[in-house]
Amino acid sequence: MMTMVMMAMTLTCSSLLFLGLLTAQASSSDVPKTSTSPTPPSSSSSSPRMKLSYKDLLAFHGVRRYELDRSCCFSTMLLDEERGRLFVGAKNFLLSLSLDNIAKQEHKIYWPAPVDWREECNWAGKDINMDCVNYVKVLHHYNRTHLYACGTGAFHPTCAFLEVGQKMEDHIFRMNPSLIEDGKGKSPYDPRHAAASVLIGDELYSGVATDLMGRDFTIFRSLGRRTSIRTEQHDSRWLNEPKFVGAFWVPESENPDDDKIFFFFRETAVEAQGLGKATYSRIGQLCRNDMGGQRSLVNKWTTFLKTRLICSVPGSDGSDTYFDELRDVFLLQTRDRKNPLVYTVFSTSSSVFKGSAVCLYTMNDIRRAFLGPFAHKEGPNYQWVPYQGKVPYPRPGMCPSKTFGSFESTKGFPDDVIQFARHHPLMFNPVYPLKHRPVFLRTNVDYSFTQIAVDRVAAADGQYDVMFIGTDVGTVLKVISVPKENWDNMEELLLEELQVFKDSSSIINMQISSKRQQLYVGSETGLAQVPLHRCSIYGKACAECCLARDPYCAWDGTSCTRYLPNTKRRYRRQDVRNGDPNTLCSGDHHKHRVAQKKLYGVEGSSTFLECLPKSLQARITWTYQRTTDTPREEVHLDDRVLQTDRGLLIRNVLRRDGGMYQCHAMEHGFTQTLLGIALEVVPSSSPSSALPSDPFSSLNHGRSVNQKMWYRDFMQLVDHPNLNTVDQICEQVWMRKNRQPSKAPVPAAPASGKPAAPLGVPHGPPSKWKHLQEIRKGRNRRTHESKPPHRAPRSAGEW
Repeated sequence: MMTMVMMAMTLTCSSLLFLGLLTAQASSSDVPKTSTSPTPPSSSSSSPRMKLSYKDLLAFHGVRRYELDRSCCFSTMLLDEERGRLFVGAKNFLLSLSLDNIAKQEHKIYWPAPVDWREECNWAGKDINMDCVNYVKVLHHYNRTHLYACGTGAFHPTCAFLEVGQKMEDHIFRMNPSLIEDGKGKSPYDPRHAAASVLIGDELYSGVATDLMGRDFTIFRSLGRRTSIRTEQHDSRWLNEPKFVGAFWVPESENPDDDKIFFFFRETAVEAQGLGKATYSRIGQLCRNDMGGQRSLVNKWTTFLKTRLICSVPGSDGSDTYFDELRDVFLLQTRDRKNPLVYTVFSTSSSVFKGSAVCLYTMNDIRRAFLGPFAHKEGPNYQWVPYQGKVPYPRPGMCPSKTFGSFESTKGFPDDVIQFARHHPLMFNPVYPLKHRPVFLRTNVDYSFTQIAVDRVAAADGQYDVMFIGTDVGTVLKVISVPKENWDNMEELLLEELQVFKDSSSIINMQISSKRQQLYVGSETGLAQVPLHRCSIYGKACAECCLARDPYCAWDGTSCTRYLPNTKRRYRRQDVRNGDPNTLCSGDHHKHRVAQKKLYGVEGSSTFLECLPKSLQARITWTYQRTTDTPREEVHLDDRVLQTDRGLLIRNVLRRDGGMYQCHAMEHGFTQTLLGIALEVVPSSSPSSALPSDPFSSLNHGRSVNQKMWYRDFMQLVDHPNLNTVDQICEQVWMRKNRQPSKAPVPAAPASGKPAAPLGVPHGPPSKWKHLQEIRKGRNRRTHESKPPHRAPRSAGEW
C-alpha cells in the first residue's frame, strides 16, 4: 500500500500542471451537463496525418538551417545539381551553399548599393535601412561558367555576372566589378514590387516595373544581340497594375521558331464590369522570335496574348467560389517536354471566407484557350463579348515560322494583323483547371498557401505527384492525390505538416531536388533544408507503414524505409492507393507489441490516461475490462469520464474504475491497439486503514507522523484547483519528506566513503522539488503570471 501511495504521489507531482489544466477545462461551463454520451473526437481529412514541430524536426528528422547576420529576405534561389550548390540572393548578399548541407561550405559575396545611391534614396524619403539597400531579385544560369544576377540597388537597379567555375571542385564564387551593368527593365526599383524573369540562351525575359514610381509595368526582353522589345506602354488592355508571379519557356514543336514564353501574373481586370476593382489571375504568352512590327508596334510585342486562369470550386447552387489571387507556379516536367503540368497556388481576397487552393492545368487546355475567340468590347453598353468578325491572317499570336505559315519575321506581318493584335490582346475563353476543380484546398484555416514544389514519385501501384506547399506561417504541407474508385475520382491526402521555421515567418521561395531528396525553403529570416521523407517516424509495424500511404516509403520486412522501385529486395510492401493493412500485412511476422503501463489513481480525485496516436487522422476509442474473467466493453463517456485529444480524463475516480484499459486507433477501416493501461484505485474512504503511517518511517527510524496529516497533505495536492497553491503544497510535502531528524543515526557509509541514501529516497537536497520549480518558472513565463512569493513551510500543527 505504501508503494501505491508513493507512486500515486509521484504521478500527481510530475503531471500536476497538465492534469490540473485538464481538470479545470473539464469543470468549465463549456462541458455539457445534460449529455450522457458525448461523441468522441473523430478523424478529419482536413488534419495532417503527421504534424512535426520545429523542435522535433531539428532534433530527429534532419532539418538544417542557415541564417545570415545583417541580411534577410531570401526570396531568390537557384538550384544547381551539377555543381551541388544552392545559389541564393538576399539583402546585400549573394550566397553559394552546399546542396548536401546548407549549413556548411558557405561562400558569400557582399554586394551593397553604393553610398551615394543610398543617400540619394534616403533624400527621396525612403527608409535608409529597409529600402535603400540592394535586394537581389534576379538569379539565373547565364552559361557554363557564369550566373547573371540583378538587384534593386537602392532604387538604382543593377546587374552583374558571377563566376562560378565549370565543376563542383572549382569552388569559385566571385563577382567581376567591371561587368556590372544597368538593371532597368530587369530588376524592379522597389523591393516590394514583384517581378518574374526567365533567361533563354543569352536573352532575359522580364515582367517588371521599369520606372521609379512603379507605374510602367512591362514584359521586357533584354540582353542578347537582338533589339530590346516590350509591351505596349500605358495601355490597360495589355497590362493593368500587374503583379508578376512566374515566367517559363515551353517549346511548341521541334522547330525552335515556335517556342513560346509564358508569363503568370495577376492584375486588375478591365473586363470585370459592375464588379468594382476585381483581381483576375492571368497567363500571357508571346513568341520568342517576335521582332516587333515594321510600321506599327515598332519594338513592341506583336504576338502577346493573355487570358484568365480560373481556380474555383463548383457550388451546389450552380455558382462557383473563386480563388482569385495567383501566388506561385510550378512547372512539372514530363517525358514530353512540350507538355509540362502546371501546378499553381491561389489564395482569395474575399472578406467572406479565407482559403487557399492548388489548381492543376495542362498545356493542351492552355493552348486551346489561346486558339479560341478573342475578347471584344462593343454594343451600346460596351460589354465584353466574343469577337465575331473576320480574324486576319496570320492569326494574331501565331509565331512566324515555316511550321504554320510562310512568314519569317513579325516585321513582315500585314498591317491589319498588327492593328488587330494591338487592340485585342485579351482572349474570351479562360483556362479551367483539370476536372474543373482544385486538386487540394483549405478554407477557414489560420494560414494561406504561398509556394509550391512538386516531385513525381514512382510507387508500387503507379506514379504520384507529391506536392510540397509552403504557407505564410512557416509550415510546409506534404500532399498527394490518390484515386478512389478510378483515376477520375481523386482523394486528397495531407500526409505531413512540418514547422520548418521556428519564428513562423512566411515562406517566399521553395526549390526541390529529386536527386538529393531534399527540399530547400526560403523565408524573410532564413533558409531551411528538409528531407522529402521520414519513413521511420510512421512506426515499427507493417500496418503503420501501410497506413501512412506515403509514396516514398514501404515496409521491407523489418522496418518502414525508402521505396526504390528498381531494387531486387523481395520483401517490399506498399499500397498508396488503398492503404489496406488487412491485405498487405496479413502475413507479417513482426507485429508490433502493445505497450503496457500501470497507473494509480486516488478514489475521489482525478486521473488521466494519456494516449497519443501517431496519426492525427485516427479515431481513438477506449475499451475497459474489470478483470481477466469479465468481458471487454467500450468505455462509457459521460460528464465524469471525458475523452480529450490527448487521452481519457476521469474527473472523479471510483473504486469500480480499476481494471485494464486499452486505447485503440481506427484509421482507414483498420483498427489497432496502441496502449494498455492497468489502473489501480487507491481507496480513500478509510485513511487510517488504507494508508500507512509515514511512508518515510524507515528514514525517521520510528518517528511517527500523524496518518491523517499525511492523508490531508496528499488530498490537498491532488484536488486543489489553484495551481500556485498546489505548488506550495508540493514544496511543503517534499521539504518535510527530506528533512533529516536531529537525533537520527546516519546510515553506514559504503565502500566509496559516501553516506548511503535510504532505498527510494533521492540523494541530497530535494531534486524533484527543484524540477517542479523549473516547471513552474516555465509556466509563469508562458502565461505571464507573476511568481508567487516564497512561503516558509508550516509546522505540522498549522495543517
